[in-house]
Amino acid sequence: MAQNNVFDFTVKDRKGNDVSLSEYKGKVLLIVNTATRCGFTPQYEELEVLYKNYKDKGFEILDFPCNQFGNQAPGTEDEIHEFCTLNFGTEFPQFKKIEVNGENEHPLFTFLKKEKGFDGFNLEHPIGKILDEMLSKANPDYAKSADIKWNFTKFLVNKEGVVVARYEPTHDITLIEQDIAELLNGKSCCCCGK
Repeated sequence: MAQNNVFDFTVKDRKGNDVSLSEYKGKVLLIVNTATRCGFTPQYEELEVLYKNYKDKGFEILDFPCNQFGNQAPGTEDEIHEFCTLNFGTEFPQFKKIEVNGENEHPLFTFLKKEKGFDGFNLEHPIGKILDEMLSKANPDYAKSADIKWNFTKFLVNKEGVVVARYEPTHDITLIEQDIAELLNGKSCCCCGK
């Protein structure tokens, strides 16, 4: 059966149990691939602030640890969860570690990338330039593929399960917050100034 929106997918929670994303129907979602040993790892703190500010208004963050970028999420699910709760006080749902690119990529991320491709890093961000140079060296055409480029890539999903925006890890969290607030208020989001 073809999946038409995010709510058609089933994922595994960090204990390995199946979770249908249809449980989140009617909520605005931010789906993130994360890592615990990355220069962007402090974004967990920003994400938790977003979560606390909007969770009672119909917002959820779905956290998918991924070890595909520099082996920066090497721990077990329990170790990753403990790290995040102890260091950043995270309370949003964390799922089983997955792959987001390649032959073993999770179908959810295949769908997310098909819906919203890569649109470039924010080169004003200090790490944006570093990532652009590093990825260009490895593959001069890296920007042409929809693949996830690094940890903390985020997809914004509206209450109907439609992917409305993709944010690279260099994207300003305050702009993401504006888009979330607009969706929660029933507006179509203006997404996505870099």
